[in-house]
Amino acid sequence: MKLHVLTPALLGALALTACQNDAADTAMATDADADAAAMADSAPAADEATTSADATAAMDATAGAPASGDVVDAAIASPDHTTLVAAVQAAGLVDTLKGDGPFTVFAPTNAAFEKLPAGTVEGLLEPSAKDDLSGLLTYHVVSGNVDAATLTQQIEAGGGSATLTTVQGGTLTARADGGTVTLTDAKGGVSTVTAADVRGSNGVIHVIDTVLMP
Repeated sequence: MKLHVLTPALLGALALTACQNDAADTAMATDADADAAAMADSAPAADEATTSADATAAMDATAGAPASGDVVDAAIASPDHTTLVAAVQAAGLVDTLKGDGPFTVFAPTNAAFEKLPAGTVEGLLEPSAKDDLSGLLTYHVVSGNVDAATLTQQIEAGGGSATLTTVQGGTLTARADGGTVTLTDAKGGVSTVTAADVRGSNGVIHVIDTVLMP
């Protein structure tokens, strides 16, 4: 596919989930505004106008801003990443990923871990496997803030693919096809990015559907 066609398609695909997240946040904000309006029914009209103006200003101030928590907090808040959080804790990487960063985390979902052979996750969570687990997890982390726009630029500059060096030391190959972004790991396995630009205060998370193997 020609790059001048691929780039907007890729940006659109990567931005879709971020837009969905924004829509969810907007819905939550709307519910909160409705509750505030109900409590203010008995207040003077001037107070209602002030409340509305304050709410609008608050939404404008936070629109597009990074999450108040870091990438670890963002993972903890996701019900689809409980296995990943348990693995990060078992590997002793919590403090590392709460550091200044910035970090780009390709975060496998619980379903991604379930694709591994039976007993794999349990074995990796054993204290004796801490080094192996740490290597696996840091293979999912790239230094820097590689958001959707940056990844698009890297793929374009690479003629259709981009090589990402992980904190573990290995590499991942990012490609795009028809707006779908994939990562190929060292074993030849392919993972698809299903959500992009979940932002934390010290980096960005992209959700993936398959565990990457160094």
